[in-house]
Amino acid sequence: MTSKKKYVLVGAGGRARFFYSAMATDFRETTELLALCDVNQTRMDYAKRLLGQKYDYPAVRTYKADDFNRMIENEKPDAVIVTSIDRTHHTYIIRAMELGCDVITEKPMTIDEDKCRQILNTVERTGRSLRVTFNYRYAPHHSKVRELIEGDAIGQVHSVHFEWLLNTKHGADYFRRWHRDKRNSGGLLVHKSTHHFDLVSFWIGSEPDTVFAFGDLLFYGRENAEKRGVVRFYDRATGNPLAENDPFALHLDRNGRLKAMYLDAEHEDGYHRDQNVFGDGISIEDTMGVLVRYKSKAILTYSLNAYSPWEGYRIAFNGSKGRLEMTIVEQSYVNSGGDKALEGAVKNKEIRMFPMFGKPYEVEVESGIGGHGGGDPVLLRDLFGEPADDRFNRAADHIDGARSILVGIAANRAIRTGQPVKVADLLNFNVV
Repeated sequence: MTSKKKYVLVGAGGRARFFYSAMATDFRETTELLALCDVNQTRMDYAKRLLGQKYDYPAVRTYKADDFNRMIENEKPDAVIVTSIDRTHHTYIIRAMELGCDVITEKPMTIDEDKCRQILNTVERTGRSLRVTFNYRYAPHHSKVRELIEGDAIGQVHSVHFEWLLNTKHGADYFRRWHRDKRNSGGLLVHKSTHHFDLVSFWIGSEPDTVFAFGDLLFYGRENAEKRGVVRFYDRATGNPLAENDPFALHLDRNGRLKAMYLDAEHEDGYHRDQNVFGDGISIEDTMGVLVRYKSKAILTYSLNAYSPWEGYRIAFNGSKGRLEMTIVEQSYVNSGGDKALEGAVKNKEIRMFPMFGKPYEVEVESGIGGHGGGDPVLLRDLFGEPADDRFNRAADHIDGARSILVGIAANRAIRTGQPVKVADLLNFNVV
């Protein structure tokens, strides 16, 4: 029998449960979670209590963030799982590798080119492995697109049009919490779009070369609300009469998970998970358009909107032998506010092929079960189960993580400067 691989997890917020619940259920025979690390003891205590009461898992130890080194020394894990706030990813990734551990990190790998360079240098220096959890790669319909393009169904891909829509439930959630400060998340072009830019490279088999972008805050934020005639504002929703009839308000005291994880933990760090999406202090964009030239000469036109009436995306590939179109309608969600299997679950999907001189036809694809189009359970098997051959090479490493975020980082620079940005000017992979 294969010995269990030992893990510790840093960052006990919303995304952490995705990993620790899997280790406590489907992967109890192959993994062992030893400890949790976070800035907030209450949040760790909630996760520890959930592990014991819901999953009957042995008690794990907890360490505050300033005891990270001591945790590694005491627990001696094989790998560290990083699900902390985005701007701290690099700190834990680098230190974990320096202390002899492999790393699994949530996306985005980090938020700017300097931190990215530090991570790549540490991988090279220590020889440790780093996995970035791009769960969308594992969704059956995304794997099918890769299969069709690799199989020359539309020939050489020359252009891609990609429109991603976040609705007023899911999209708004980024403007309630720490993501609303660009210093924490890199904005949606890094935090969210890293998924999408990774998929394009994964699908067409090329690397981004040059990026240009526009982006602005046009819907959320106090100034935009005032332009629409709003005159009553509030800082946070929970317990506030002014938020009672606001469809954008999130009431933490009405959801047991959110209350235990955030409202009950506020006394330690002052973090408010339920901020007004039409308040002050928002420094990220909600409306973005990006143009990317790839080394293959393919051109990507990409848009991201965070206040759409429906959730999902449309994508089209134009190739030398035809066109591939895919439309996906997804289940909307509030992070950690419900069943994690419904996060990004597919409600409707369609893939259509248009051969250059043939009759259009639909491509049948199996329906994935679980979050993110069925990608979540497949990713977890890849991380924690027995290794299996994968002809699509969906396991993403530090280079994949870097390429995806560098498109968003370059787009942010283009928005600031009004100038196109060469990815190699941010980070040259041959000289890190």
